[in-house]
Amino acid sequence: MTRRLAEVARQVGVSEATVSRVLNGKAGVSASTRAAVLTALDVLGYERPTQLRGERARLVGLVLPELQNPIFPALAEVMGNALAQQGFTPVLCTRTAGGVSEAEYVEMLLQQQVSGVVFAGGMYAQADAAHTHYHHLVERRLPTVLINAAVGHLGLPQVSCDDAVAVEQAVGHLSSLGHEKIGLVLGPSDHVPSRRKLEAFRVHAAKLGLPVLDELVEHGMFSIEGGHAAAARLYPRGATAVLCASDPLALGAIRAARRQGLSVPGDISVVGYDDSALMNCTDPPLTTTRQPIEAMGRAVVELLVKRINGGEVAVEELLFAPELVVRGSTARRSGS
Repeated sequence: MTRRLAEVARQVGVSEATVSRVLNGKAGVSASTRAAVLTALDVLGYERPTQLRGERARLVGLVLPELQNPIFPALAEVMGNALAQQGFTPVLCTRTAGGVSEAEYVEMLLQQQVSGVVFAGGMYAQADAAHTHYHHLVERRLPTVLINAAVGHLGLPQVSCDDAVAVEQAVGHLSSLGHEKIGLVLGPSDHVPSRRKLEAFRVHAAKLGLPVLDELVEHGMFSIEGGHAAAARLYPRGATAVLCASDPLALGAIRAARRQGLSVPGDISVVGYDDSALMNCTDPPLTTTRQPIEAMGRAVVELLVKRINGGEVAVEELLFAPELVVRGSTARRSGS
C-alpha cells in the first residue's frame, strides 16, 4: 500500500496524503486532482478500490445477529446457495458482544459497493433501538430485505413467518392437552415479533377461555440463559406449560424446570419456536414451531435480485405459514 501511494503521488505530482484521500473517497480534493489520481492508478496497473469502479460489486451482505442459534446458519446457507445461483457472492456479517455493530457493518458494506443487503434478527425488530443505518440504505436506494417483523416506519420489504398463526397452533395444542395456565417466555419487551406473539396469545387464549395473566408473561434475552431465568420465574406462579419465542429459550426453560425438580413433560410442557437443527435430538425432543426457512430464504433472494436488476418490489410484508412439530416436550397436564 505504501509503495502504491508513493508511486501514484510521484506520477501525479501530489502528496501521498492526497492520494490516500482519493482512494478512501474523502472530501477536500478537487475533481481534476481526483481524476488524475484515478488515471495514474490505471496507467501504473493498480486496481481501483471497489467503491471507485463506477458500478456495484456483485456482493450481497448477510447481516446476522449471531451464529449460536442454529436458525441463523441455516438461513445463511439457504440464502448463500440461492445468491450463488444468481451469480452473487454472499458476505457474512455477524454481530458479537463488544464486536462490530450492525451500523458499522453497514458502513463497511457500503464502502465495498455491495449490490444489496439482507438483515435477519437485527435492530429493525427492536422498537427502542437506533435505526439510522436503515434510513441511510433507503436514502441510497440500496436493495435491502428484512427477515421477520420490523418496526413500522422503515419502508423496506419483509419476509416473515406468521407469528399469529404460530401462536394459535401452539396454544391450541397445549389447550387440547388440558393446560390452562400457559406461560410465555419472550424476547425483549420492545422486540416486535415478541409483541406480535403476545398480542396473538391474548386473542387466542381468550377465545379458548384460558386466563391471560401478566404474571405469566416474562421477557428476556434470546439465549438459553435468558430462557432459564424467565421460566424459573414462571413455574412458582403455577404455569404448567410455557410457550417460548425461540428454541434456545425453550432449552433454557427445560433446564430451569429440572433445576426446580420438575420433569418435562411430566410436570411442565415446553414449546419452542424455529425448529432449528438438532431440536429432535434434545432430551426430550422439543415440540416447536417450524419456520419454513427454505421457502423464506429463497423468497428473500428473489425479492433482492429483482430489486438489484431494476425491478419494482412492493414495500410490504410477505407472510409464510409456520408448522407446529409435536415431539416429546409436551404432554397432557398432570391430573387432567
